[in-house]
Amino acid sequence: MDPVKRSLYSLHFTVILLGGTALFSQIIPLSAMAITLGRSFFACVFLYLLVRFLGESLRLNSTKDYIMGTLLGIIMAAHWVTYFLAMQLASVSVGIIALFTFPVITVLLEPFFEGIKLAWQDVVSALVVFIGIAIMVPDGSINNDVTYGIIVGVFSAFLYSLRNLMHRKYFSHYSGTRAMAFQTLVVTGCILFLGIEEISSADVNTWILLATLGVFFTAVPHTAVAAALQHLRAKTFSLVACMQPFYGVVFAILLLGDEPRWQTIVGGLMVISAAIYETIHAQRQ
Repeated sequence: MDPVKRSLYSLHFTVILLGGTALFSQIIPLSAMAITLGRSFFACVFLYLLVRFLGESLRLNSTKDYIMGTLLGIIMAAHWVTYFLAMQLASVSVGIIALFTFPVITVLLEPFFEGIKLAWQDVVSALVVFIGIAIMVPDGSINNDVTYGIIVGVFSAFLYSLRNLMHRKYFSHYSGTRAMAFQTLVVTGCILFLGIEEISSADVNTWILLATLGVFFTAVPHTAVAAALQHLRAKTFSLVACMQPFYGVVFAILLLGDEPRWQTIVGGLMVISAAIYETIHAQRQ
């Protein structure tokens, strides 16, 4: 098979796996903190073994890189915890749509990192996302778990955008596998004492789910993305990645019996449309 086609199929399968991570917020009977600890621990072990297999090391090149890598890991820890918390407060459908405000948030933050001007089209995209999120709020009230979940999800998206921009500017000279291995190590260390008591009393089935999440739904897809980008353009990856909310919502409906309200569907379409637009617009620039 042609390497490009093989990479494209691999990328779609990878995005399906990433969309499936949302399900674990509901099927693992632990707090968001404990789920993140289990996820990062198993992902770190797998990635460390992979790094050694590839003949690389977790050692970084300078003190500056250690500081930046640690900071990125701390931000990623907060992102993962809020990611699962958003879905536990609201639902998988609402949480994953709230997370996908990150492409527009990235555009709004980018001028601070790249020294570029904000285009009027980007402001319009931000307004579309804001309206879409507002539509998703039940009865226009902030005093309910769904609204809290949306707020936490958008904050998680902000953290994700911040981490990606900082990684691209200050940490992109390391391979994706090596960078993820180091950052998951930091994530594990950050929340070890916050989630260890809860996770240590988990049953065997919960440990199996955590291992599945950490290895097959975290470490494997991130490694596959790095491999796919050897044959695909970043634009292709970004557009395929916009399918992640769709896969997540479909999984939630089929496997969890989630029933999104019409407001969630309409608001979600607005958010995802803005994300796709910003992805295409950024690549044209």
